[in-house]
Amino acid sequence: GPILAGVAFGWLPAILWIVLGTIFIGGLHDFSSLVISVRHEGRSIAEIVNKYVSKTAYKLFLLFIWLALMYVVAVFTDLAAESFTKEPSVAQISILYVIIAIFFGLLVYKIKISLSLSTVVALGLILIGIFLNLYYEFLFFEKQVWVWILLSYAFCASILPVWFLLQPRDYLSSYFLYFTVIVGLIGLIFGKHIVSSPAFVSFNSKDLGPLVPFIFITIACGAVSGFHSLVSSGTTSKQLDDIRNAKFVAYGGMILEGIVATVALSTLMIFPKGVNIANPQQVYATGIGKFCMLLGISENVGRTIGYLAISAFILTTLDTATRISRYIFQEFAGVRQASLVKRVVATIISLILPVLLLNLKLRDASGNVTSCWRIIWPLFGTTNQLLAALVLLTVYVWIKKQNSRSVINIFLPTLFMLFVTLFALIRITYAKVINRQFDIVTISAMCLLALAIYVVVECSKTVLRQRSFSS
Repeated sequence: GPILAGVAFGWLPAILWIVLGTIFIGGLHDFSSLVISVRHEGRSIAEIVNKYVSKTAYKLFLLFIWLALMYVVAVFTDLAAESFTKEPSVAQISILYVIIAIFFGLLVYKIKISLSLSTVVALGLILIGIFLNLYYEFLFFEKQVWVWILLSYAFCASILPVWFLLQPRDYLSSYFLYFTVIVGLIGLIFGKHIVSSPAFVSFNSKDLGPLVPFIFITIACGAVSGFHSLVSSGTTSKQLDDIRNAKFVAYGGMILEGIVATVALSTLMIFPKGVNIANPQQVYATGIGKFCMLLGISENVGRTIGYLAISAFILTTLDTATRISRYIFQEFAGVRQASLVKRVVATIISLILPVLLLNLKLRDASGNVTSCWRIIWPLFGTTNQLLAALVLLTVYVWIKKQNSRSVINIFLPTLFMLFVTLFALIRITYAKVINRQFDIVTISAMCLLALAIYVVVECSKTVLRQRSFSS
């Protein structure tokens, strides 16, 4: 997101949105969704809608989340498949990384070896794999083959026990996150790199559209992300030891995500002028490679680490989104305790839309066949940010119920996010309709718009009813 926005509009508007969005909206969103879940015994944000708004709004909110997650799966499957096709060494180390994560999980949970020793062994094996991959490349598959491999991986991650794959892989991924953040900050402060990318490009991008509202939805997770609320209200709230730590965990976590976004943007800022940018992964990996040189690590090794880090983050998003979408579908269908067969069926149904999107020939505004993620990214960003807006609206309804004086702190960010996201979604839908592009993306966009408007109307009715009752 930061790289795409930086290319389209320049790095200055991008960094302003990352900083201001993180502080005034993203951190507030993550912290509020966590607290409201803790106050309701760890219930999800959708269940809060059910309690304070209406049963219908609850069902439609679940449907909106489910469709939004389908775009997450499609986008990140396509990004990973494209990266693996162009960089076989990254595909190899990523597969090895998953195998090592499973081995790590078995060491900790079944063989009962200490966490610290198991971590050292696992990270050591990954480093050995990185160096071997510099000399041996053998996984040369077409992109569509990688799409099916990745969808199969997401399917398995959705139905397998969390301790077997997701938890150990996410745990090991955190080390790559910390490493790239530290390396990125060292590179920014001490690297003396020349800023090659322009601070400002244009108010209107031919690829993305006008700066307002599209910069706010192109940079999604780095400033505010609705996806975070699904994790904080459904998972983090059940792991928090003390509600007094909620600010550090949720607000602090969002600040860390903002730093990650800043590091990603900085890799574009130092990217050589005149070099064609094939995809954001290329920019990110190249930048991390240059930053690693300050630590005495060769640029090629650093570049591989950069590719591995971003592929690890992509796989984390892919498998987590698939698993959460399965949960959401089960909740929508009223299935609480799901057997293996029900988990399999729910996962298959949740992967139907991504399979359709990833096997269609999608075209850009000029009519040229292009990558799935390039077409879907604006819609993915819009739905992700619109989900954040709807979550903030739900928090606003809850705070109004408490008769709190701090309601304005939620009201203004909610109003801003609703405006930019609905405006963006209307523009995307209108552009497709006017160009007679009645494909699955257009239909999905129209459905998402209708669902979002209905939830907004229902929440507004709840607030008005409460105001009338108070009067």
